[in-house]
Amino acid sequence: MLHHLHRILPDPRNAVVIVGFAAGTRSRDLVDGARTLKMFGEYVPVRAEVADVPHFSAHADAGQIIDWLRNAPAPHTTYLVHGEETASETLRDRIDDELGWTAVVPRSGEAVLVR
Repeated sequence: MLHHLHRILPDPRNAVVIVGFAAGTRSRDLVDGARTLKMFGEYVPVRAEVADVPHFSAHADAGQIIDWLRNAPAPHTTYLVHGEETASETLRDRIDDELGWTAVVPRSGEAVLVR
């Protein structure tokens, strides 16, 4: 993906359509109006048009995840390691409230021993 962006971002004749992103990603930077992005050790100018298509994602929403988990055996601990922190914390709380499972959002860099 980065190779494609590196090639097409500098040309104003191009467009990049963002259909989902997370905090701290280059996609988020583009949606927020970044004028340059650092890739492969160099700064690439953003001259291409950037279009954000909100509410379009290949990921399940929290309700779909809870429904899917209902059919699984309860684990000792559920670790939520993907997604924005506030969304992960909200899902953690729903897993605890609705399923009665222990769910944790590890801190960045935290190591967890899984047995």
